Amino acid sequence: MNTDSMQDVTCLPFTVFGPENAEPIVFIHGFGEDANTWHNLQIQLEEKRRTIAFDLPAHGRALADFEPGNAVIAAKAIVKSLDSLNLDSVHLVGHSFGGAVASLIAMRSPERISSLTLLAPGGFGPEINTKLLRRYAVAQTTTEQSALLEQFFGLEFDLPKGFAEYVATQRTTPGAAEALQAVSKLIFEGDRQGVLPVEKLGELPVPVKVIWGTQDKILPTRQCHKLPGPIACHVFDNVGHMLHIEIPDQIIALILENTR
Repeated sequence: MNTDSMQDVTCLPFTVFGPENAEPIVFIHGFGEDANTWHNLQIQLEEKRRTIAFDLPAHGRALADFEPGNAVIAAKAIVKSLDSLNLDSVHLVGHSFGGAVASLIAMRSPERISSLTLLAPGGFGPEINTKLLRRYAVAQTTTEQSALLEQFFGLEFDLPKGFAEYVATQRTTPGAAEALQAVSKLIFEGDRQGVLPVEKLGELPVPVKVIWGTQDKILPTRQCHKLPGPIACHVFDNVGHMLHIEIPDQIIALILENTR
C-alpha cells in the first residue's frame, strides 16, 4: 500500500510503501530530485519491507513550507521528520546529495541507524560537476533537460521515457528553480563541494555500503577508493550516476543484504 503524507509541517512530505515493521528503509534523494525517484524501488520492495521516501527541503512537495538548506539543514529536517513519525531505528539509503545527508545523520545519530547504503554519495571528495548541476537546476524545457539528463546516465543506458519532461515540469513550478539555485549556493564552494569526515563512517557500529558506477559524470568513481576498511565498496561497470534507475535489481539486492 502506498501513502503520501504532507500533513505535519514539522515533518517533510513523504511517500510510504509496505507493511508496518520496526525498522523501515528510509530513502533520501539527490539534488534536484524528489521522492518519486525511488518509486520503482519502493514498488519492488513493497511485499518485503516498509519503505519511506522523503522530499528534501526546497524539493518536490517540500518546496513551499521548507527553506533551502545545505546537507546539514537537510539532515536536521530528516531527523525531525523521523521524530515526528516516532521512528527510533531506521535503515538509511541516500543518493548523491542525499548520500551526504544520510552520512551526516548516521555520524551524528548513530544510535538510531541500523544500516547505511550510499549511492554515489556527495561529500566523499571535493570534485563535482557543478557546471552540469547548476544548469540542471534551472533548465525548464524538455529539450534542455533531455540533453542534460543524458549525462547523468551510463553511455549505453537510454533516458527513461517521460523523465526529462517530468523534471522540466518540476522546474516550471513557481519558485522551484530559484529554490534549487539557493541550495546550490549553499552546497557548492565555487566549482567544488564540501568534504565529509569519511573516516568517521568507518567507525560506525553498523554495516555501511558505498555503491558507484564507473561512468559517473557527476561525481568521480575514484572518490570511493581508499575508504576505511569496514566500509564495503561496490563498483559497477558501464553505469552512470543514477544507479537506482539504471541497475535497480542490483541496488535492491545490496540494500536487502545490508539491512538483514
